[in-house]
Amino acid sequence: MNAASMNALLAEHPFFNGISSRYLDLIAQAASEARYEPRELIFHEGDEASEFHVIRRGKVAIEIFTPDRGPVAIETINTGEILGWSWLIDPYRWLFDAQAIEPTEVIAINAIQIRESMAADAVLSNELLRRFTPIIVARLQATRMQLLDLYHVDN
Repeated sequence: MNAASMNALLAEHPFFNGISSRYLDLIAQAASEARYEPRELIFHEGDEASEFHVIRRGKVAIEIFTPDRGPVAIETINTGEILGWSWLIDPYRWLFDAQAIEPTEVIAINAIQIRESMAADAVLSNELLRRFTPIIVARLQATRMQLLDLYHVDN
């Protein structure tokens, strides 16, 4: 897919709604398409968080590993959602596993390039952090709820 097509595709996504064309161009230049089959790991806890994903089609389970139960799904990410925020926070390692549940197509965005651009541009940094903060909060809340359920804690 060429840069103009990727730009147009990203521009249609609500996450990028209202972002300046300059920043959308920059993000599109760091983007590529990827496909994952059911049960294929998209990323693994502890590995370098080098990209984030816009789910174009499919479902992805975000999982944590527990010693007594093995992998436990804490949330399911669907078509249209954003996957991955660990790339924003040093030491830039995944805090969860992500596994495709069904055939899944994503736009993978090179987070290393985006981090470098953010370091050089405070406005871009603020813009992306503002957009990612609700995602981070939602994922942490989902983790909390799953752990309460997993360990049968009344909240």
